[in-house]
Amino acid sequence: MTTLVNYRVEDGLALIGLARPPVNALGQPLRAAILDACERAAADASVQAIILHGAHGLFCAGADIGEFGSEASFAAPDLPNLLLRLTALDKPLIAAIGTLALGGGLELALACGYRISEPDARLGLPEINLGLLPGAGGTQRLPRLIGVEPALDMMISGQPIGAGRAFELGLLDRLASGKESLLDDARAFARELLDQRAPAQRTSRFANPAESVAADFLSQFRAANEPRWKSRLAPRLVLAAVEAACNLPLAEGLVREHELFKEAEASKQSAALRHVFFAEREAGRIPGIEADIPLRRIEKVAVIGAGTMGGGIAMNFVNAGIPVALLEQKGEALDCGLANIRKNYEISVKRGKLTAAQLEQRMELLFGTLDYADLADADLVIEAVFEKLEIKQQVFRELDRLCKPGAILASNTSSLDVDVIAASTSRPQDVIGLHFFSPANVMRLLEVVRGKATAPDVLATTMKIAKRIGKLPVISGVCFGFIGNRMLEPYSREAHRLVLEGATPTQVDKVLTDLDLNMGVFSMLDLAGIDVNFLVRNSNRAAFAHDESYCRLGDELYAQGRHGQKTGRGFYLYEGRNRQEDYEVVALAERLAGELHVPRRPVGDQEIHDRCLFMLINEGIQLLDEGIALRASDIDLVWINGYGFPAHLGGPLHYAEQLGLDKVLAGIQHYRRTLGGYGEMWFKPAALLERLVAAGRARIEKI
Repeated sequence: MTTLVNYRVEDGLALIGLARPPVNALGQPLRAAILDACERAAADASVQAIILHGAHGLFCAGADIGEFGSEASFAAPDLPNLLLRLTALDKPLIAAIGTLALGGGLELALACGYRISEPDARLGLPEINLGLLPGAGGTQRLPRLIGVEPALDMMISGQPIGAGRAFELGLLDRLASGKESLLDDARAFARELLDQRAPAQRTSRFANPAESVAADFLSQFRAANEPRWKSRLAPRLVLAAVEAACNLPLAEGLVREHELFKEAEASKQSAALRHVFFAEREAGRIPGIEADIPLRRIEKVAVIGAGTMGGGIAMNFVNAGIPVALLEQKGEALDCGLANIRKNYEISVKRGKLTAAQLEQRMELLFGTLDYADLADADLVIEAVFEKLEIKQQVFRELDRLCKPGAILASNTSSLDVDVIAASTSRPQDVIGLHFFSPANVMRLLEVVRGKATAPDVLATTMKIAKRIGKLPVISGVCFGFIGNRMLEPYSREAHRLVLEGATPTQVDKVLTDLDLNMGVFSMLDLAGIDVNFLVRNSNRAAFAHDESYCRLGDELYAQGRHGQKTGRGFYLYEGRNRQEDYEVVALAERLAGELHVPRRPVGDQEIHDRCLFMLINEGIQLLDEGIALRASDIDLVWINGYGFPAHLGGPLHYAEQLGLDKVLAGIQHYRRTLGGYGEMWFKPAALLERLVAAGRARIEKI
């Protein structure tokens, strides 16, 4: 018997333990081992019932994602047929679920006649996050077990549910008394079933799932959710599979599910989402730094600045149980910052995400102070003060004087030179950039900016603590704007220039949101603040002093006090969050175009797409070539998690690969030729892009 499963028989019970670390992924070897073990138990006359469990506690976290899109995914025994065989066994088969049963792991449990779980286990069908649908019977068996509405919710949300909720729904037959007693309780459950002469498979509660919902439920569900799904394929395929469960016998529904799964698996969207999945795992690997490097202890954190950003940063750490000292210059600002943090937690209490007791526990971890001396024992200090180099340098000089040796000193700058900030201290090896995105307590992305002197253990420690507070850390080198904001500059530049040439902000934004970006350029700038964008741009004015034409529109709006949503006027007019086109902005663009001698003309949607996206992609490729980004997939993660680029397109560089690098290069060269002096100045292809196309490469990587 293969070591992928542990097999033993105890007093008429066959115990089959999945033993493929770390998560019992259901690749072909483990599938074959499960089938062999179950056939062995079925053929053994001394075996009366079978218990399937995780040999090391965890049941199964799902399929082997590395197999998707390859022949191995359906190599015999494929998962759907394995599970069909398990449903045909003539002995009770019990899934004893420890820790997790996700995706194919939950489908494996659904194929068993009975299910028992430890109290803290999580169960779910997250395939939609990979652009897929459950493809081994999940879309057919789950609605028959718990009804259409809760089954559809689990599959569309992709979120796992707790064992208690699963028991309420009927997904579980029993809850074990504890984690350690799971197998003992499973044995006792098996004995009960045998004493009762229970059938090998319990009759489904909803033999006809359609009867669990109103006749128009699925059509109403589609109408309510399709606008939110935009162009995403997977939710529509999940819904089609559930419709099959309502309209077809189980055997025919399984065939239809298989067809829909193959369609999803072959889609570009699923390939993009699988790219993102692996990119997130790769982002934590730091070339040249071993995984076992000793890390610095982080037991107390200090945050300088109690404004919106500083307060949000502080919340991340107290949420993880780490005490935080929050420093402000004035008592009023400190009181306001602490009050805003409490208000944010009170909103979570009202929404049922926190209890009142948890709110107080978190507030007790916060210590407000006006005295730098109170930061002397902090292990990690993060400044979140005004984005001006001289101010940040002064803060770091003070930290250098007061903080203990070995403390990590971090700047939350979004664009400034971390090396220059580090040079204002006597310990540049302890300095790093931690660029949180706003709102810092919500946004998942954290750009970790590695200075030229940053010590390896400082980098490794901050990557570790970032994950502890629930962030996705991506390493960037030092340059203006790092990865995200540096790429934002040419993307935003083309949007502004296109409005001067004859497009409107509404037209530009619509092209981008039709691609499923969360926001267009101008609605994003209005939300972030035109004043904020002006100040960032102004600090880097020398980079484009030779041609400031494109940013004149933003400069004029700033001068007029039109700072976006917060002032009710920016590129758009606002009533609350509702925006409408402002013809004064269109008129202003016409006037500026005349002053700058920019010819105006009708601008097509394809040109908007190509100029904005190709310049965004080009800058990303340049960042990779310069070594600012470690890998192309890191750039994709930054733009997906920080700027709303759709994950089902895989990020801007994966999107470029899907379009074809030769097409991107040809587009850039086209506008370089046709846009006159402006094109010659700005549409310069990245040298790496030219090398990749010349070499016939389809993927973006350094060569």
